[in-house]
Amino acid sequence: MTSSAGTAEPERTLLGPEGDRPPSPVNVTVTQLKANSATVSWDVPEGDVIIGYAISQQRQDGQMQRFIREVNTTNRACVLWDLAEDADYIIQVQSVGLYGESQASKRVHFRTLKQSDRLPSNSSNQGDITVEGLDKERQLQTGEIIIIVVVLLMWAAVIALFCKQYDIIKDNDSNNNKEKTKPSSEHSTPERPTGGLLRSKKKTPSVNIIEV
Repeated sequence: MTSSAGTAEPERTLLGPEGDRPPSPVNVTVTQLKANSATVSWDVPEGDVIIGYAISQQRQDGQMQRFIREVNTTNRACVLWDLAEDADYIIQVQSVGLYGESQASKRVHFRTLKQSDRLPSNSSNQGDITVEGLDKERQLQTGEIIIIVVVLLMWAAVIALFCKQYDIIKDNDSNNNKEKTKPSSEHSTPERPTGGLLRSKKKTPSVNIIEV
C-alpha cells in the first residue's frame, strides 16, 4: 500500500499546482462524412482555461499520420481535409491549456465514403427537394388555374353586360327613329286640306252688269 501511494505522489509533484494539465476532451464525434473530408467536434469540461486543441489523425492501415495543433482559439470543431476515400481513420483530441496539453481523448474510428456513395445521399436529398418542388408547383398551378377561371368569368360578365347595354341602346335608337317618322306623317296630312281650303277660299272675280 505504501509503495502504491509512493508511486502516486511523484505524479502529483510532476504535474504541480501550476502545471496541471487541462481535462481531456469528451464527446468526440465525427460528422459530415464525405469521400475526402470529415468534421470532428468535441466538448471540454468547464472550469479550465483552454487556449487551443491538438488532433492526432492516423489511417488504420498505418500509411499516413497527421498531427494538427491550433492555439489561441475557442473552437470546439475542426474539419479534416485531404482524406482518402473509403479509408479507415482513427483520431484523438487533446485540449491545450496554459501549462500544457491534456491527455488524449478516447480513440474514435470512422470511415470515409466512396465517391459513388455521395450520389445516393445527394440523390435522396434531391429527391426530397424535387418532391417538395413538385408540391409547390402543383400548388402554384392550382392557384393559377383559379385565377384564370376568375378572370374568364369576369370577362364573360363584362361581355354579357356590354351586349345587354348594346341591345338597350339599339332598341332606344329604333324607338326614336319610329317616333321621328310618325310626327312627320301627322304634320303632312293636315297641310293638304289646309292648302285646299286656302284654294277654295280664293275669291273668284265677280262681274257686275249694269243695264241702262
